[in-house]
Amino acid sequence: MNDLAGRAAFVTGAGQGIGLGIARALAKADVNVALADIDEGALTRAVAEIEALGVRALAVPLDVSDGEAVARAAGTVEAAFGKLHILVNNAGVTAPPKPITQLTPQDWDWLIGVNVYGVVHGIRSFLPLIRRHGEGGHVVNTSSIGGLQVRPGRGTGGYAATKFAVVAISESLQQELEGSGIGVSLLCPAAVDTAIYESTTRRPARFGGPFVPPGGVPSRAELLPGALPPDTVGERVLHAIRTNEFFIFTHEGPRAWLEERHRRLMDGFDRAAAYNRQNGIKT
Repeated sequence: MNDLAGRAAFVTGAGQGIGLGIARALAKADVNVALADIDEGALTRAVAEIEALGVRALAVPLDVSDGEAVARAAGTVEAAFGKLHILVNNAGVTAPPKPITQLTPQDWDWLIGVNVYGVVHGIRSFLPLIRRHGEGGHVVNTSSIGGLQVRPGRGTGGYAATKFAVVAISESLQQELEGSGIGVSLLCPAAVDTAIYESTTRRPARFGGPFVPPGGVPSRAELLPGALPPDTVGERVLHAIRTNEFFIFTHEGPRAWLEERHRRLMDGFDRAAAYNRQNGIKT
């Protein structure tokens, strides 16, 4: 999708952070943007900023874990923009860093509800809008570098589990859309200067309501050293949409982490081969 001028996009988690960075990049490319977020105050400010860039912007207050609400949002966006070409399933949350053995059922429900079902609901309700006009389009799903490996000592296993799921969903979607003219990208950022660790303060009531972890919300400087600005990530995503890239990485350093994990996988296959030879098993 090289010619984006005049097209329309729907971006979740767009009130701030990566979502707003993507919305800014799209707006600068003359794309009209529907911005969705659970934080209505942040959403109002974000829409005003996008409109100031000279494109149409639409505020969509939304909890992406609510499938019926997402379906209604699709109707609202279609009524406002007519045609939709770009879907960005970006909204995400994380629990405070702690072992997975300490995550509560409500923690899991919330993480899965937003990070996994948020993507699923977005695809189910908005992909048909892109298919409908037959002009092609693009879907971007935000995972994380944590969706491809788990770093020791980070206490982010629950978050990583949901982001691993987004990888599988996205790889499957790309295969299913082969030849349709609709591209798929998987955003796997490392540290970005966002308020994701403050997401607990916006947790919906049905998942236990807002809360502040004991000791307060960890500082961004502590948890996200060397973080990139969201606008840098937004421009990276815009480039990937134009060039139809699947994996969108933002940092080079994590390559070593993935190579380490790959070596563990290959070692597992080597051990299986040795065991099978020793025991006369043919596979």
